[in-house]
Amino acid sequence: MHRLHQGGRPWLDEIASVGADVVGLDWTVNLGRARQIAGDRVALQGNLDPNVLFAPDEVVAREAQAVLDSFGRPRGATVAGTATSSTSATASASTPPPERVAALVHAVHSHSRRLRTAA
Repeated sequence: MHRLHQGGRPWLDEIASVGADVVGLDWTVNLGRARQIAGDRVALQGNLDPNVLFAPDEVVAREAQAVLDSFGRPRGATVAGTATSSTSATASASTPPPERVAALVHAVHSHSRRLRTAA
């Protein structure tokens, strides 16, 4: 997996063409725009501000849903062309509480199911 940070945004098209299965995006990259550029060539992962994991569960859920909604409608069950909301603990100065990570996982799974059912 290649991790795309804000400075790598101009090269997303090229990165999506190198044969990777997944491209990780930091929280400054617009997921919908990244999907337009990458198309179905790679799965996109990331895009959640790591500081969200220090907020209450309701905020974690709301922000995870916003990331998935920004990606747009699911196109199928394949890995390429899908999005996963995630963040890296290494992106923040301290480690988030495990219960917030669990809230993120629950929110992503729940909202992803709703999006796929509606697709």
